[in-house]
Amino acid sequence: MSTGNTVDFAARLDNGVKTYGEGDAAIHALNGATAEFERGRFTAIMGPSGSGKSTLLHCIAGLDTLTSGRAYIGDVDLSTLKDRELTLLRRERIGFIFQAYNLIPSLTAEENILLPLSIGGNHADEAWYDKILDTVGLRPRLSHRPSELSGGEQQRVAAARALVSRPEIIFADEPSGNLDSKAGAELLGFMRRAVDEFGQTIVMVTHDPTTAAYADRIIFLADGVIVDEMHDPTAGAVLDRLKSLGG
Repeated sequence: MSTGNTVDFAARLDNGVKTYGEGDAAIHALNGATAEFERGRFTAIMGPSGSGKSTLLHCIAGLDTLTSGRAYIGDVDLSTLKDRELTLLRRERIGFIFQAYNLIPSLTAEENILLPLSIGGNHADEAWYDKILDTVGLRPRLSHRPSELSGGEQQRVAAARALVSRPEIIFADEPSGNLDSKAGAELLGFMRRAVDEFGQTIVMVTHDPTTAAYADRIIFLADGVIVDEMHDPTAGAVLDRLKSLGG
């Protein structure tokens, strides 16, 4: 996705440091991590437990702040934004899929999907909405509340909600972690199609090699820094790399 000498990045982290606590009790979750995420690509973030995977994702997504360094969405330096500006940026330009589905119990599946647009006072693009519903396969379940849906259906509602506003980038933290293998494969297949067919950009934290193999590229963290990356991964190759990292 090069244009001239530049590559179009949906998000970047430049020498990101994140420290929790002070003095001898300080924990350095990120130790000068630098990463770039191209538009229209599916990137997985992997590493041993405690390597800084979720911290990296949360700092790039504007859910947490860096101790030092810079995080960008497009060309916007998140550290320059006031709280309200950051909230608006997350609402308008970013989608989220978490391990916990974070659906509102009193709303139907359709109301949960459309919630980001409703909060902003916007309406769904009908053609886009139809395409998402067809891809995620939820039409018969739109009037059901979360308690009436399976875990896989609830997570597909969350994925549709993340896509409905056409965000520039979607961040996913262990999105299939609470799902059985069949439901997980359906969700990951949907995310893969969102990249291939819709040009979506997805950045996903996972510990599972099979899940990571859905991505175009994997970056590996160890001790808060990026130590390797892999393109066109297979589950076996990912597992071998994780073993060498102690993960």
